[in-house]
Amino acid sequence: MSATAARPEHAGAVSDIASLRERFPALRQHVHGKPLVYLDNAASSQCPQPVLDAMLRQQRSNHANVHRGVHALSERATETFEAARDKIRAYINASGTDEIVYTRGTTESINLVAASLGASLLGAGDEVLITHMEHHSNIIPWQLVCERVGARLVPAPITERGELDLDAFDRLLTERTKIVAVGHVSNALGTVNPVRRLIERAHAAGAVVLVDGAQAVPHMRVDVQALDCDFYAFSGHKMFAPTGIGVLYGKRELLDRMPPYQGGGEMILSVSFDKTLYNALPYKFEAGTPNITGAVALGAAVDFLSGIDFAAVAAHESRLLEYATEKVLELGARVIGTAEHKAGVLSFVLPGIHAHDVGTIVDSEGVAIRTGHHCAMPVMERFGVPATARASFALYNNRDDVDRLVVGLRRALEIFA
Repeated sequence: MSATAARPEHAGAVSDIASLRERFPALRQHVHGKPLVYLDNAASSQCPQPVLDAMLRQQRSNHANVHRGVHALSERATETFEAARDKIRAYINASGTDEIVYTRGTTESINLVAASLGASLLGAGDEVLITHMEHHSNIIPWQLVCERVGARLVPAPITERGELDLDAFDRLLTERTKIVAVGHVSNALGTVNPVRRLIERAHAAGAVVLVDGAQAVPHMRVDVQALDCDFYAFSGHKMFAPTGIGVLYGKRELLDRMPPYQGGGEMILSVSFDKTLYNALPYKFEAGTPNITGAVALGAAVDFLSGIDFAAVAAHESRLLEYATEKVLELGARVIGTAEHKAGVLSFVLPGIHAHDVGTIVDSEGVAIRTGHHCAMPVMERFGVPATARASFALYNNRDDVDRLVVGLRRALEIFA
């Protein structure tokens, strides 16, 4: 499940998967009178204690605006805010902090590139190549810019197993393709795409590549230089940080060429009614007061993840996925997405029961799963289902969680029998 050959900085520092669970306070609560089982990690993961501590410390002792004050609190806030940026840089192996742009999340990161680079790079007749497994945030921003400039959005098909049709992808990659935007891991299917190969092919065709890494960064180490992607977008709240903070990594030479995405605040050097001079990277893309506490918390999440043995986590999540898949198949479920390489996402439908009913009944057993189209309606259409139930795993889940899910699914089958 590794994106690159990069070794964790502190591999083996946290080798006991069971002990990780104790570091997440939210998992100690009861829901509907039963111990919580949280299997909605593809939507948002829980925060470990070190991240919660960092948020509280920032708000309690260091709360002030950044880059603008000369007083002690502002200087401390700026220091922790920029220290977090450097942690993120190191975590994904970007070449400099000027390549790390804070955003609200993956969606805003993709919108930034689509609105800024897309509008300047694309013209009438050009194409943006995506895949049929993308979620809406990696479809709609490109549709918007294509509609504005007269370009065309081209989805590469996927197979019955939910894998990208690589031959079709290669055929669709032409001299008209200016941008390739592809998810590293599908949120609806769990498919892990061979992004390094896709990037190589896209670059050979002269296209710029954005990778949506929202579902990848919690499960594998990502090295943006080894991947050679032009942009890599991800969210904090899917990697054990709070909501409202995310990152756009971009190669410096591309970010330099791109016009600002939004105006105001931090993105300027000087303003007059005649002309505005824009700030240096990455601040050119960070208009307004940023989510300072979110950024600091994301830095703490990176510290937490940097101490994880990802090989052990990947093996653990793979075993969980295999066990859960076996169990739901025993219940007669149809699994949507059976790719050879999957992250910890299990999408399925139970015969004769709508996914929303499954989710409600399972919730009454204290088990949180996701139901619906997962903001990936084209995927649902591809497989001929309106919605699926989705159990998605994180490093703190275990076999007992799967067994509790099965109890809830059996109850749903009994009710609708």
